[in-house]
Amino acid sequence: MLTKRLALAALAPLALALGIGIALAKPVTFAPPPETSTLKQTDADGYLKTQNLCGVCHSRDYITTQPPGKGKDFWTAEVTKMVTVYGAPIVEADRPPIIDYLTANY
Repeated sequence: MLTKRLALAALAPLALALGIGIALAKPVTFAPPPETSTLKQTDADGYLKTQNLCGVCHSRDYITTQPPGKGKDFWTAEVTKMVTVYGAPIVEADRPPIIDYLTANY
């Protein structure tokens, strides 16, 4: 019983400091830097899907600065990784047009 009281007494200052820290915390805002590139615009369905679905998480700069000419296997693996590992919201039907677009343009 005494051990519990001592433990609670030792934790009380920590709990108070944590509570004060939370009460004084201010929201953090972040403004991303402006985009410096654009995706190669095509009539392909994959262009809009890439712009809208990949652009949710990635800047266009990130997409356009990938090593050029990697091929379909590379882009298939990248899109699959984004979906399975990172939870990208890209349904199965949208993957082939994105992969084809990226393969043809980057």
